[in-house]
Amino acid sequence: SEIHTQTQLGILKAAEEVKQLKSQPSDQEMLDVYSHYKQATVGDVNTDRPGMLDFKGKAKWDAWNALKGMSKEDAMKAYVAKVEELKGKYGI
Repeated sequence: SEIHTQTQLGILKAAEEVKQLKSQPSDQEMLDVYSHYKQATVGDVNTDRPGMLDFKGKAKWDAWNALKGMSKEDAMKAYVAKVEELKGKYGI
C-alpha cells in the first residue's frame, strides 16, 4: 500500500540521518533507536540472547525483546519519531 511505502521510505531516510547527527546520542537513546529499527524491519526478536560476557549484545537484545508484540508499522512510526527527536536535540 502507499502508506506502507511512505513509512518504509521514512525509515530509510531516518536510518541515514541518525548516522549524520552532530553529537553522539546517549547509549540509552541509541538502544531505543536500535530496538525500534529491529522491531520495524524484523519483527519480534528471533535470535538467542547473547552470552554472559557480551554486555553490549545483551543490552541490544533486551531492548529489542522489550518491544515484543509491537507491530512493524507501529515500530516504524516510533523509530522515525525517535530519530526526529534526536535530530532536534543533537542537530544534523
